Amino acid sequence: MLSSQQDKVYQAILHQIKAIIYNDGLQTGDKLPSERELSERLKVGRSSVREALRSLELLGLIETRRGEGTFISEAKDHRLVEILASFILKDTKSKHDLLETKMMIEADIIRLAIHRITKEDIKALSSVVKASDSSFLKTEEDYKFFRIIVESTENYLLYRLWLELAEFYLSVWKPNMSRHASHYEKIIESLLHKDEHGTIDALQSLYKKISS
Repeated sequence: MLSSQQDKVYQAILHQIKAIIYNDGLQTGDKLPSERELSERLKVGRSSVREALRSLELLGLIETRRGEGTFISEAKDHRLVEILASFILKDTKSKHDLLETKMMIEADIIRLAIHRITKEDIKALSSVVKASDSSFLKTEEDYKFFRIIVESTENYLLYRLWLELAEFYLSVWKPNMSRHASHYEKIIESLLHKDEHGTIDALQSLYKKISS
């Protein structure tokens, strides 16, 4: 078992690797720097880098290909989407079950994000809303919006669970449906003021419009 100090170092390495992925603009299918390069850039031992990469691989965020290196994984290839697809039929009841489950997970995500979201994350959320062609956000923009919130929690397992559910949601629930930007603006305002109750209310209001 890791000591408290070792755990802090380990978590720091995970955060730094995540920062490298974002700062280098790496996307799905892109190759990560080698263990040696990561070790040099992070100024930590290769064994520590190896353990951090192993954790990310267990979460399905990266994959190692023998003789090629380590690559960013494609979320749509994960088995959970296939499992969901085999149980959720494309009838009204199943769609609403999916919607309800997604809302429950996002409510818990918001409770965590309230304490971890940064000003940069808030700006990114505002950019998604402002970038919309109209006063309504489409499904893809909704996906981008909530992905920023999920990533702000820095909880990789929660991120994976949400990502699988969100990807499946995109494929079965009105892909071209639009939602009024005011709902997202209320979520942003509540997150900015660390108002958990207000953020959850705004989320529920958004989902009432979607399900109606």
